Amino acid sequence: MQEIVHQLGELFLQAVPTVLIILLFYFILRGIFFKPLLAAMAERDARTVGAQKAAEVAQARALEKAKQYQDALKQARTQVYAEQEAARKKVLEERAALIKEARTAATAQVASAKQRIAAEVAAARREIETMVAQLSAEIAQRILESPRRPGGSLRGAR
Repeated sequence: MQEIVHQLGELFLQAVPTVLIILLFYFILRGIFFKPLLAAMAERDARTVGAQKAAEVAQARALEKAKQYQDALKQARTQVYAEQEAARKKVLEERAALIKEARTAATAQVASAKQRIAAEVAAARREIETMVAQLSAEIAQRILESPRRPGGSLRGAR
C-alpha cells in the first residue's frame, strides 16, 4: 500500500505542472478571450433588448398616429357630410321657393284666364240675347210672308 501511495504521490507531482499550465491557460483565456466575448454578448443582448423596446415604442407611436389619422379622416368626412347636407337643404329650399313662385304665377294666370273667360261668356250672352230678338223677329216675318200652299203642311215648306 505504501507503494501505491508513493506512486500516487509521484503521479500528483507529475500532474502539478499540467494543472498549473491549465490554470494559467484558463486565466489567460478568461482575460483575453472570454471576458471580451461575454462583454460583446452582453452588449449585443442589451442592444437587442433596446432595439425591441425602441421597436415597441415606434409601433405604439405608429398606432397612435394611425388613430389620429383615422380621427382626422372621420372629422373630415363628418364635415364634408355636413356641408353636403347644408348644400342639399339650400337647393331644396331654393327649389321649394321656385315651385311656390311658379304656383303663385300659375294661380294668377288661372284667375286672370277665369276672369277673361267669364267676361267673354258675359259678352257672348249679351250678344246672343240681342241676336235672339232679331232672329225671332226675322223668323216670324218669314213665316208670315211665306205663301201657304194648298194641301201642304208646314213641314214641306221648309
